[in-house]
Amino acid sequence: MEQILEAFKETIGQDSPTAVEVVWAMALSLVLNLVIGTVYKATYRGTRYSQDYVQTLVIMGMITTILIMVVSGNLGIAFGMFAAFSVIRFRRNLGQARDLGFVLFAMATGMVVGARFYSMAILTTVIVTTTIALLTRFNAYAPRRASHQMRVRVTNEINYDDAFAPVFAEFTEWHELNTVETVQAGMMTELRYGIHLKQGVKLHQFVERLQMANGNNRVLITSKEGDLYS
Repeated sequence: MEQILEAFKETIGQDSPTAVEVVWAMALSLVLNLVIGTVYKATYRGTRYSQDYVQTLVIMGMITTILIMVVSGNLGIAFGMFAAFSVIRFRRNLGQARDLGFVLFAMATGMVVGARFYSMAILTTVIVTTTIALLTRFNAYAPRRASHQMRVRVTNEINYDDAFAPVFAEFTEWHELNTVETVQAGMMTELRYGIHLKQGVKLHQFVERLQMANGNNRVLITSKEGDLYS
């Protein structure tokens, strides 16, 4: 048991930080966590962005720095802190899995600064934020997904596979037929596709060609961003 306690003492350090060092550490923690918050905002791609969450990231990083500096050299306070944190429950539902990663990132940065490894804190923040920016910039690991959903109606005598094939080849990167349904008492067929349009395609030209192919019947195209064309 004594060996464990001695090892823990070495981990948290023996020398208490001076007032000047506390101010410097807090200022550095603030700057680094502001960088983390800025990167989070710049790379966010969801629909539930929260200003409150980003501000909380900065606050949590700074608080972690304070805690690590307080427990430095004081074994009793360290164990008291850990006991207090063991009963704290965080109830906020995170919108994305990456939000948890940013929480850990901010806290880890605060811990490294609090442990007074200032150069390491700066270096690791630069490396991780650069990695996040590059992953976002190149849309790494993105699945193949439709840019639009399309509903089109055809009369029963039209062979829609042959009729639409040249249109899809000209205007889409890929397409996928999701459902086939009879409508209007079985007199027509409604097809639902997931499609990904080619770069620079004019939507009205695509719709015109589809209507030529389906006998000028109804075409409804819904963008994944919410735009509508019918």
